[in-house]
Amino acid sequence: MKVSKLLTKTQKQDPSLEVSTNAKLLVRGGFVDKLGAGIYTYLPLGLRVIEKIKNIVKGEMDNIGGQEVLMPGLQPKESWEKTGRWQVPEMYKIKDEDYGLGWTHEEVVTPIAQKFLNSEKDFPKSIYQIQTKYRNEPRAKSGLFRGREFIMKDMYSFHLSQEDLDNYYEKVKEAYFRVFERCGLKDFTYYTLAAGGAFTESFTNEFQTLTDSGEDIIYICDKCKFAMNKEVKADKCPECGHDVFLEKKSIEVGNIFKLGTKYSEAFNFKMQDKHVIMGCYGIGISRLLGTIVEVFHDEKGIIFPKTVAPYDIYLIDIKSNGEAEKVYEMLQGEGYEVLFDDREKTPGEKFSDADLMGIPLRVVVSEKTLKEGAVEIKKRSEETIEMVKINEINNFLKEC
Repeated sequence: MKVSKLLTKTQKQDPSLEVSTNAKLLVRGGFVDKLGAGIYTYLPLGLRVIEKIKNIVKGEMDNIGGQEVLMPGLQPKESWEKTGRWQVPEMYKIKDEDYGLGWTHEEVVTPIAQKFLNSEKDFPKSIYQIQTKYRNEPRAKSGLFRGREFIMKDMYSFHLSQEDLDNYYEKVKEAYFRVFERCGLKDFTYYTLAAGGAFTESFTNEFQTLTDSGEDIIYICDKCKFAMNKEVKADKCPECGHDVFLEKKSIEVGNIFKLGTKYSEAFNFKMQDKHVIMGCYGIGISRLLGTIVEVFHDEKGIIFPKTVAPYDIYLIDIKSNGEAEKVYEMLQGEGYEVLFDDREKTPGEKFSDADLMGIPLRVVVSEKTLKEGAVEIKKRSEETIEMVKINEINNFLKEC
């Protein structure tokens, strides 16, 4: 893609009324556009990142037996009355109609499973979707952290025994850690004990990523690194008995719940006279985008991990007399995703936009580099600039 053809343009100034780093940088970089409080459009660059996050999540869910579906966002009142959740404040309700907009999908997925899981041989099963959710959020703020409309992966599993659910729960836990590792967040993310909330009365588990802008507080055992949400903090670590904790701010990027029979009882979903046992597993896709930006940025802009970056390379043309175009075509031919800054802008403006967008590698083709038959290559996360011969670019990039 050539920057001159890109729909969006960067902004030099922070958007008014935005206080969070992720909102400021994503708006300035042309990744998202704010329609209203907690409501964003994902522009071409932002959507590329979202799709890469989705593909990581899908791959890991498929690997543990998840089957993807797409359920309706519009949900009838009748289903929610069966579970006693129609009056919860989280749901947007359509005036004069018996429908609401889904902020979760237990009331939809349970009847689906009941329809198709007819014998013991059909169990266990795991169903997931990546769907737009709607939540009547009274404190929509912090960019993509707390939205009224957001993108989420939610998965639901169905079991005939508690032991089977427990075993699958551990598989999901490990799959989630692989997701966060592939998104670059493993070293910052803790498996955290939390309260159940509106989904289940039992304890649940959250995946909390450390960031100074986080809205949650977690306590991490100084000895074994066991983590607890502030709502369930104990005087001593439940794992090792240690009594010294580190208090950290964090953002919840995922959660898993042992739902038990709460929803199967509501829909009378039984097998051999026993209610089916369920689990629920969520990852905030759009929230992950915001979290990645909060964790990986500096004073110049975003620093995307290469696994989720919108492009592999930001290619800059500085009076190269058409040579940059040849490098662009060569890089694309080698399979790299390249954003080519071909605009009639100053070198400083191009360098500034490259830093703001956070693409992992910057390649510069200029009169100066061409005198040596080379290009300049710089990693966004480092200050070192390498001069690389044009015929050696591909070999060099393979090592980056």
